[in-house]
Amino acid sequence: MNIADFDFHLPEALIAQHPPAERGGSRLMVLFPDGSIEHTEFAGLGQYLAAGDLLVLNDTKVFPARLLGRRLPSGGAVECLLLAQLPTPNPQPPTANAKPPTTNQLWSALVHPGQKLKPGARMAFERNGVRIEGEVAAMHFQGRRTVRLWTDHPEGLAAAVEVVGHVPLPPYIKRADTEIDRQRYQTVYARARGSIAAPTAGLHFTPGQLARLGRRGVKQARLTLHVSYGTFKPVSVDQVEDHVVDAERFDVPARTCAALTRALRDERRIIAVGTTSVRALESLDVGADGTVTPAGGETSLFIRPGHRFKLVRSLITNFHLPKSSLLMLVCALAGRDRVLAAYEEAVEHRYRFYSYGDAMLVL
Repeated sequence: MNIADFDFHLPEALIAQHPPAERGGSRLMVLFPDGSIEHTEFAGLGQYLAAGDLLVLNDTKVFPARLLGRRLPSGGAVECLLLAQLPTPNPQPPTANAKPPTTNQLWSALVHPGQKLKPGARMAFERNGVRIEGEVAAMHFQGRRTVRLWTDHPEGLAAAVEVVGHVPLPPYIKRADTEIDRQRYQTVYARARGSIAAPTAGLHFTPGQLARLGRRGVKQARLTLHVSYGTFKPVSVDQVEDHVVDAERFDVPARTCAALTRALRDERRIIAVGTTSVRALESLDVGADGTVTPAGGETSLFIRPGHRFKLVRSLITNFHLPKSSLLMLVCALAGRDRVLAAYEEAVEHRYRFYSYGDAMLVL
């Protein structure tokens, strides 16, 4: 398959820069198996679901991974996007006068300006009276660095990052983050801290809507997949099969797998909320008798047309970038021609695209 087969025209004005005024106030496009389409509101999702359907939600929690500060001693601007914490084999002892002891961690990060931040470069990040200091420990490919961070915050580095850090909004949102983003770029059921991007299909749900669905007999199960920077990684090869998806950490617990097993055996629909849930679910082993085995670790599964789905029957998702691996995943489930025709109609009807945009239900 050629990457050009997954292209479409998207006017820049349709890329949502802000969340809707109220959570759950988005539009919803419903794509039926025969290719027909209905236009409605996300609040009306329940009319397309049935008692016994199993919604699977990703409960990962976004942390404010974007640190903005200055280089030491020059004072020049510096930006550090935290990607993943690394083992710290030889933690440095706390400084003599630090009360309480200094927290010290190694992180994989993207830093800017990359050319000026070589091993040994120092930096500091301050906000609301909290300070984090850092040092570049090693250089890697594509602008990545290993950085050592420390703070004397009494509750440790994670708490300091919560104060100092900024919400890591996607690069296609052309504005600075605000306090509103701390609530709205997070699902209402977020639990497990570790993502640098939100599982955006879940942003539409309100506690009230989830409760109403539950009362109607729609089952719910949770898993965790921590969304990495790779979610924004462009497909830079001509042949789709040559693309490599970055590994992401996931965990599907026994309780969720038991619910999946029951749904399979009862021939009830498993509806993934978001492409991240799809990747975690389709990374699981399913026995010949329909038993789903709990699993965790990392997945680099690349779902594209031709993938044989083991678990997922339907999908709630946002509208994705042209030529992206996430668009290919949707096409794998619903068919490329059907999905691209739906996207063309979404553009005609002025749907909002990407993270803060509207939603699609693929049946």
